[in-house]
Amino acid sequence: MAENPVPLTEDEIVIALDGLPGWRRDGDEITRTFGIRYHGGVALIVHVADVERLIGHHADIDLRWDKIRFGITTHDAGHKLTAADFDLAHRIDDIARAHGAESLGR
Repeated sequence: MAENPVPLTEDEIVIALDGLPGWRRDGDEITRTFGIRYHGGVALIVHVADVERLIGHHADIDLRWDKIRFGITTHDAGHKLTAADFDLAHRIDDIARAHGAESLGR
């Protein structure tokens, strides 16, 4: 049986978030919104979902006409932030950049 992921300490969260420009903490979740047209957002979701399937960790995704929001937390750690969340955020940044998504302030 796999062990549950270990939540990060407050200090570890601050340091990890500092290394992710554009991401914000919202309670026990990190979020980022990108500007991208709807059909480009669909392609971005498919790309992110494929990577998420491979690593076994998933973001909540909200697609609108001209933007997409990602929210990440670790459900298996009691909806707390873990190293896996920040790893996924870095991967999403790379994928979003490849799809030409633009960072939005919120």
